[in-house]
Amino acid sequence: MPEQILSGATVFALALLSLALLVTVWRIIRGPTLPDRVLGLDMLVAIAIGLIAVVAIRTGFNLYIDIAIALGLVGFLATVAFARFVLARGLSPEKASPEQAAAGAGKRGRTPQAKVARRKRKGGR
Repeated sequence: MPEQILSGATVFALALLSLALLVTVWRIIRGPTLPDRVLGLDMLVAIAIGLIAVVAIRTGFNLYIDIAIALGLVGFLATVAFARFVLARGLSPEKASPEQAAAGAGKRGRTPQAKVARRKRKGGR
């Protein structure tokens, strides 16, 4: 009886995680902004860790747990790197003002507003 409950629970969990994986991939593709996509990638890694853990429980192969832990570490570092990239880049193109968008990506961060914002972030006036 406990084996049947465990088997049913793992099948249910795999189905839910697969659905969550599809919805997350759709969110990454649709965006609409870069932070949304970064958050979607972080969620994708978390769902993949869950899938690996459920497969490890279902198969009884414990090496999958180590793989899930390694994937968690890599996913965390990737999220931090993307967050640093977004922070260093400033506003995403979707949120930039029309003047900043017209200035183009090459001049990003050189407007007076961007200079003031950069000074404030560094602790200046």
